[in-house]
Amino acid sequence: MDIHQILKLLPHRYPILLVDRVLSLEKGKSITALKNVTINEPFFNGHFPHRPVMPGVLMLEALAQAAALLAFDTLSVVPDDNTVYYFAGIDNARFKRPVEPGDALTLCVDLDRMRAGIFKFKAKAWVGEELAVEAELMCTMRTIK
Repeated sequence: MDIHQILKLLPHRYPILLVDRVLSLEKGKSITALKNVTINEPFFNGHFPHRPVMPGVLMLEALAQAAALLAFDTLSVVPDDNTVYYFAGIDNARFKRPVEPGDALTLCVDLDRMRAGIFKFKAKAWVGEELAVEAELMCTMRTIK
């Protein structure tokens, strides 16, 4: 899935769109996606000027966006302007290595379960062979009026 297909599914836009490409997608099971981290990211101006590091919350957001793509594919839905995909919880988040400009962040998300409109995912992001972050994510879709 390329950026054009991602833009049709996710409502996010620059600077908060954090998935550049989907490398693989297995309906109802898993997704592997890519976020290319560049020095041009606006958060690097303040985090930190002397040693730029991607904020952990944005790594979790990137994983959640990949999870949303997996959820939409699992349900065979294309969200409309009235559909919002929200975090419902984050458990056991651990940050293992800093993510810096020039890194390619590989987002790996597995669907653990789906019950009563709540999705639970096991998510990890890697830089090469090194684990950068892992967490359990809970997300839900809601229709807004």
